[in-house]
Amino acid sequence: MLNIYPYNNGHVMVSPFRHVKDLKGLNDAELMDIIKLTRDMQVLLEKKLKPHGFNIGINTGKVAGAGYKDHLHIHIVPRWKGDSNFMPVVADTKVVPQSLKELYKTLVKC
Repeated sequence: MLNIYPYNNGHVMVSPFRHVKDLKGLNDAELMDIIKLTRDMQVLLEKKLKPHGFNIGINTGKVAGAGYKDHLHIHIVPRWKGDSNFMPVVADTKVVPQSLKELYKTLVKC
């Protein structure tokens, strides 16, 4: 799923179908599915957006930055050399060069 408050262009999240709060709540099959889907999304993002690297991570619990209580998801954030900028610091604004609609069309195009 696309993150509606992306950290960077192409920021997607992978989530299990079942509502669980952390990795301990997943059975082995679900755990394998979510990791495989994370890998497949990384491959798709590499192919379509050509990033130089990724931040891939999981936040569990409010103090760790989880935005939704008891909801597991994995963030996949494409990164490019020099992509950090001063806008969030001086203007409390993020600069994302592509709309979510445009990104969706890019990712689903064969």
